[in-house]
Amino acid sequence: MTGFTVALVLVVVAAGLLRWRRPAWYWLTFGVTLATLRVLVRYGSVMDACGLTVPPSRWRLALARAANRPAPESRPPRILRLRPTRTGLVLRLKLRPGQDAFDVAAASDRLRHSFSMYGVTSRELRSGVVEVRMTGYDVLKRVQMPARIDTRPMRVAVALREDGSVHYRDYRAIPHALTLGATESGKSVYQRNLVAGLAPQDVALVGIDCKQGVELFPLARRFSALADDPDTAADLLDALVARMGEVYQLIRAEQRITSDIPDAEIAADIWDLPDHLRPTPVVVLVDEVAELALFASKEEEKRRDRIITALVRLAQLGRAAGIYLEICGQRFGSELGKGITMLRAQLTGRTAHRVNDETSANMAFGDVSPDAVLAAIQIPAEMRGIAVAGDSTGGWHRIRAPHTSLRQAVNICNRHADRTPDLLELAPFRPALTGTPAAPMPLSKAAPATA
Repeated sequence: MTGFTVALVLVVVAAGLLRWRRPAWYWLTFGVTLATLRVLVRYGSVMDACGLTVPPSRWRLALARAANRPAPESRPPRILRLRPTRTGLVLRLKLRPGQDAFDVAAASDRLRHSFSMYGVTSRELRSGVVEVRMTGYDVLKRVQMPARIDTRPMRVAVALREDGSVHYRDYRAIPHALTLGATESGKSVYQRNLVAGLAPQDVALVGIDCKQGVELFPLARRFSALADDPDTAADLLDALVARMGEVYQLIRAEQRITSDIPDAEIAADIWDLPDHLRPTPVVVLVDEVAELALFASKEEEKRRDRIITALVRLAQLGRAAGIYLEICGQRFGSELGKGITMLRAQLTGRTAHRVNDETSANMAFGDVSPDAVLAAIQIPAEMRGIAVAGDSTGGWHRIRAPHTSLRQAVNICNRHADRTPDLLELAPFRPALTGTPAAPMPLSKAAPATA
C-alpha cells in the first residue's frame, strides 16, 4: 500500500510539473483523458445550464402520458463525434429543431468555464451541424507548429490560431492583404514567416523597403526585385503594371473560346493557362507603406500620386495576372492622402498586431468586425507576435506566428536562391549580390577614421 501511495504521489507531482512547465506534454499525457471524461460526464447538465437544450416534443409527451411514465427531460444537441487533438478536443454536434448555431457561439464562454477548458470556439459546418473546438491550454504562449501541414501552391502556413489550428495565408483565395502593427509588435517576424514560406515555392518575390532595406535586403538572394527608396519604388511599381498588361495580353491570346472547348478550360487568369505558358506569380511585399505616401514638396507629391495609383491598379487588377500585394505598416488611414481608402478597400485580408490606439485598429477592422477591433486593442504589450487576423467576411481569429530570427530567414532564402526567377521587366531592379561585405562606415562625422 505504501508503494502504491508513493507512486500515486509521484504521478500527481509529475502531472503538476508538466502542467506548469510543459502544458503541451501535460495535455498529451494526462489532460486529454481527463478532459474527455469531464465532457462526457458533465455534457447533459452543462448543456441544460447553458440553455442549449430543447423541451420534449408533443408526441413524446403524449407517448409518456399514454404509457403512464414520467415526462421526458429536455434534450441537448446530439454528439456526432468527439475527437481529441494535440491541443484540445473537437466536438461535432447535431442541433435539435429550434436551435441555432448562434446559440452555441453565444454560450462559448460558459462552456469554457463549465468544461474547465482554456478556450472554446464554434463554427457552423452545415445546416444543423456545429463544430465546437476546445483548447486545453494556451497554445499561443509557446507556438509549436504541427509536423503535418497542408501545403499547396501559393499557400503558406504562417501562424497558429488560438483554437490550435493552423492559420494559412492563401494568396489564391485572398490575393491582397494588409498587416498593421506598432513598433516591436511582431510585424517583422510575421513578414519573415511569409518570406520563409514562399521561398521554396515557384514564385517571384518583389520587395519595397524604404527603411534603407534593413528588413528585406538581407533576404535579397530570394528576391527578384528590391527597392529601398520611394523613387526606385515608383519605377518598380510601374514595371509591375506593365508586366500586368503583358500577362493579360497572353491570357487573351490563349483563352481558346471555341465551341469544342469545355467551359472549365477557358482561361480567365494565369492558373487556367497550361503549365508551359503560365507566367510566374509575383508577391509584392511593402514593408512600410506610409513612407510611400508621405511627401514634403510638389515633386514628392507627384511621385506619391504615381505610387498610390500604381498600387491601386495592382490591387484592383493584379489577381488574374498573378500579382499579389502584401502591404505592411504602422498606420494606414485617410490621413495618408487621397487614394489610400480606395487601396484599403481592395485589401481583403486584414492582420493587426498590437496597436497604440483604437483608431489604428479601426483602420484594419472598422469596416469588417467591431469585435475584432476590441480584440486588437486588448493585445498586451509583453505578448509580441499576437495578432488578430480577419477578412472582409467578418470572421476573425487571434493568431501568433512562430518566432523566426533574421538569420533563420536568411538561411532559408539562401538555400532556395536557385528558385529566384529572372523576370525581364524587373531585371533593372534585381538586387546586386556581393560576395564580401562592404567596409564599415562611421555613423557620424566625429567618428575616428580607421587605419
